Amino acid sequence: QVQLVESGGGLVQPGGSLRLSCAASGSIFSINNMGWYRQAPGKERELVAAIPRDGRTRYADSVKDRFTISRDNAKNTVYLQMNSLKPEDTAVYYCNAEIRSRSSLVLYNYWGQGTQVTVLS
Repeated sequence: QVQLVESGGGLVQPGGSLRLSCAASGSIFSINNMGWYRQAPGKERELVAAIPRDGRTRYADSVKDRFTISRDNAKNTVYLQMNSLKPEDTAVYYCNAEIRSRSSLVLYNYWGQGTQVTVLS
């Protein structure tokens, strides 16, 4: 059984910072791409940032130069450092990872349970 567990969401003033963490656990053989998505009320889920195993990152235009994604392959963990937060960043943030389990070696797409980020307006 593979699962992703997120932490680090919360309430923050505009201009503030938060750091999200997402740890993958279970019978993991390997992890390919890891990323963060977000979904605001009434909107579709959108990609915020992604990082493959080689570390090359990509970001949504709306968060470039404010958010930084990183990963620790030894800990099967991905992070999202969010600086200069704006009210429009308010959303539920979801961790995503492409994982091969030891039992099947098939690549599956896993999601975390989501963590709320609220930036006061």
